[in-house]
Amino acid sequence: MSSIFSKIVQGVIPSVKVAENEFAFAFMDIFPLRKGHVLVVPKMEVDEIYNLPEKDYIELTKFAKQLASAMRKAFNMRIGMSVIGLEIPHAHIHLIPIETANDINFNQEKQKVNTDELQKIADNIKLHIICES
Repeated sequence: MSSIFSKIVQGVIPSVKVAENEFAFAFMDIFPLRKGHVLVVPKMEVDEIYNLPEKDYIELTKFAKQLASAMRKAFNMRIGMSVIGLEIPHAHIHLIPIETANDINFNQEKQKVNTDELQKIADNIKLHIICES
């Protein structure tokens, strides 16, 4: 059975897409810890990130690095990264704008952000993405 993230990648479930490439897909978290919280998922569905084939793992982390760089420029703050893997059985990386360590505390209450605002945030990040080969 496909995970919710696979359905998002396939376009079956709508999302606010930030970017994608052959190996990965990035979209806005609809239950963000902070505004600007992006989820980066491999297109290959595996439960744990360390079960990805090495090439896919490397491509996923390179893609996340590019997004984090764009996010840093868009928000003018540090971007925290977390790989927990408990919520959805599909490997994923959280990229979150942070000012303190508590900003990446998953025990805190999630923010409520409407789709229009998520789209504006995604568009701002997209302005700062630099394609690297």
